[in-house]
Order: sequence, then C-alpha cells, then structure tokens
Amino acid sequence: MMDIAARSGSFALNWTRYLGQLFILWAQTMTCAVTPPFKGMRSLAQAVRIGPGSFVIAALVAFFVGMIIALQMAYQMVQLSAEIYIPNIIAVSLTRELAPVLTALIVAGRIGAGIAAEIGSMVVTEQVDALKAFAVNPVKYLVVPRFVGLLIMLPALTMFADIIGIWGGYVICVFKLHISHEMFWRMVFHALTMKDIVTGLVKTVFFGMIIAIIGCHQGLTVRGGAEGVGKATTTAVVRSFILIIMTDCVITFIFYFLLKV
Repeated sequence: MMDIAARSGSFALNWTRYLGQLFILWAQTMTCAVTPPFKGMRSLAQAVRIGPGSFVIAALVAFFVGMIIALQMAYQMVQLSAEIYIPNIIAVSLTRELAPVLTALIVAGRIGAGIAAEIGSMVVTEQVDALKAFAVNPVKYLVVPRFVGLLIMLPALTMFADIIGIWGGYVICVFKLHISHEMFWRMVFHALTMKDIVTGLVKTVFFGMIIAIIGCHQGLTVRGGAEGVGKATTTAVVRSFILIIMTDCVITFIFYFLLKV
C-alpha cells in the first residue's frame, strides 16, 4: 500500500514538474511570437509543411468516421423509424467533438513526432548550441514558427474534416438509408449552430499549442544521441495524445456546463 502511494506521489510530482516546464516554454514562445523581428516566412513554411501533408490522412479518417457514425446510428434508429435524425447526429458530433480531436491526434502523430525528431537531431548534433553561440534565441528561431504554423493549420484542417466527415455520412444516409438529398442537407443545417462550429475550432487552438509545445520541448531536452531522439519522438506522441484528450474534456465541461454557451 505504501509502495502504491509512493509511486502515485512520484508520478504526480513528475507530471507537475513536466507541466511546469511546458508552461515556461509556452510563455517564452508567446513572448517571442509578439516581439519583433517577426519571421513570417518561416511560420508560413511550417504551415505549408503541416497542412497539405496532413490533409489527405485527416480527410480519409473524417470521411470513414462519418460513414461509421451513420451505420452505427442506423442500427438503432431504423428500429425506431427515426433514421431521419441521423444527419443531425452526424453533423453535431463531428463538428463539436470528433473532427477536432481526431484531426489533432493525426497531426500529433505525424507532425508532433516530426518536430521532436527534427529539433532533437539538431540538439544531438550541437546545432542548437551553435545557434546560441551566434546569439540566436532557439525558442524564437525553432519553436515560434512551428507554434504559429500549427495554430494556423489545425483549425483549417478541422474545418475540412467537418465537411468531409458530413459527406461520409451523406453517402450512407442517401445510398443506404434512402434519405433524400434535400432532406439530408435540410436536417444537417437545421441541427448545426454557430456554437457547434466555434467550440470545435476553439479546441483546435489549444490542441495546436499542445502539439507544438510538447514536440519542441521533447526535442530541446533530448539526451543520449540517436536513442534519445527515438525516445523523445515516442514520448512526444504519447504525451500529446494524453493532454489533447484531457484538454478536450476540460474545454467541453467549461463550454457546455459552466458557461452553457
């Protein structure tokens, strides 16, 4: 019993220390992001790297998730003769929850890992030390462009995922359940409100910060050569997944139970 308590205490202490380090890096990044000189082209290059490369994966996942929701709902709703409400469920569940979270997880796995590996390799080969020797701030030079790039592209990818996911549901509703084209879109637009879309996009801003800060932090704190880079990459993905899900839960609670927007 004492051993379990000691392990739990050590685990909580390590996570508290880790979250503190993330907060410090986030604060430094925010300060550098609003301090001239601004490196807009570097941020734009990162946004281009993140967006097109992730679009196809996010689109495929969203499309099939939309189809799966429709199929799962059909299994129950057809028995109640309530299949007409399936477009409502698809639209709301995708925009509020599934599209933002799934897109963030895809980007965390693809881009977050890449950021950790790239910066970690620079640390191992002493390129980051060289930047410091030339009085270049590594946070401004390496972290800020990736941070801004993710803040730009994650909401954009999520909006595409919303649209494509609804089209996935359209395929099942129209061609399998024989809901008319006009009725499908009428039910979707009747169910969707601006609140659903905005709350989903607000989540992606926090998810983008999490992916960028964790990826950069793991890269900047790499120890142990190539093996350390591999561990940092895995750790970045796992911790991004955990914090994205936890943050999603907290934001959903705040929006729908505290603020009741």
